[in-house]
Amino acid sequence: MAAIQPRVSVEYREGATVVAFTDDKILEDTDVRALRESVEAVIEQAGGLHLVLDFRHVRFLSSAVLGLLIRISKRVSEQGGQLKLCNIHPGIYEVFKITRLTNVFEIYEDVNSATQSFSDRQ
Repeated sequence: MAAIQPRVSVEYREGATVVAFTDDKILEDTDVRALRESVEAVIEQAGGLHLVLDFRHVRFLSSAVLGLLIRISKRVSEQGGQLKLCNIHPGIYEVFKITRLTNVFEIYEDVNSATQSFSDRQ
């Protein structure tokens, strides 16, 4: 059986690369693996990347996604870039708070505020 790739869209705006997850659930190992491949492909295209991960459509995710986010953050940082998250559903945000990932990631209300934060620091 072929793996179903999580759908992502990539947009470039205001000096940032915005990767939006378009699936409402990211739960299966095959989904997480495909998501990793999709995001890593974007990261590999440019060093010093200003990356925004947009969770606007995501309502459910597995704990494996949290681990993936940490790996993505490390990889972006190693390449001299920065990672921001935005549009996190309140239920998922609670998991970030409980696991203290709110101390690890910069989380913004929307894409505009996340992309603007890159230029605020320059």
